[in-house]
Amino acid sequence: MEKGYWEKIAPSYETEIFDVLKNDTSGKIVKSILSFAGPKKSVIDIGCAVGKWMPVLAPVFGKVQAIDISNNNLKIAAKKYPHYTNITYERVDMSAASIKIKKYDSAICINAILTSSLKKRNLFFKHMASYIKKGGDLVLVVPSLESKLFSHIIANKYNVDDAKKDKAPTGKRAISQIRFIKDGVTDIDDVPTKHFLKEELELLLTLAGFTVEKIEKINYKWSTEFHKPPSWLKNPQPWDWMVKAKKK
Repeated sequence: MEKGYWEKIAPSYETEIFDVLKNDTSGKIVKSILSFAGPKKSVIDIGCAVGKWMPVLAPVFGKVQAIDISNNNLKIAAKKYPHYTNITYERVDMSAASIKIKKYDSAICINAILTSSLKKRNLFFKHMASYIKKGGDLVLVVPSLESKLFSHIIANKYNVDDAKKDKAPTGKRAISQIRFIKDGVTDIDDVPTKHFLKEELELLLTLAGFTVEKIEKINYKWSTEFHKPPSWLKNPQPWDWMVKAKKK
């Protein structure tokens, strides 16, 4: 998922891209953010897209920095929330070799580390850590590889959404998918997207200079995964991983 992809999809972001805030019916993410919020504190939303989290952040933090790779996303966000005067918007490519860093008391990053490139993900984690002050808080949400594989197993075993009619990839595409899955990359709407293991997340954040305080599932309804989920399909539900961590 490169800059061009996000610039192109920005006008239809609301309908095309999964809404984590809306679908987290447990409220775990918001609760985690509120646990370290304060009127004298600053927060950076890394990969803010069209600003879904601005109504959560702006009322409870003194300063909100919203950054994204897409200029179009940022324009949409700024247009949606002109009444929040404590937000500043800036285009930043988190996978660039070097970026100008300012320090913030805390950060959120909600399903923004999605690139299939290992090199770019490494840079993303490095820069993310650099943005946060010592002792600062991070709430990170990422797609779960365990959940993605679980959904594939359910679909294939019970032929959900006619999964058995799907044609297996061949040739170069098959080789590419095998290479990707070894790195936790699997398609979302035909776009190669990084998914994370729980233990992988814990290791990556520790190496990036964080102390991981908790890793939790953010559960979603099966209708977010399948067009026609069977009525008997209840629990376990599909999920993303949410991490609450603190900068060492």
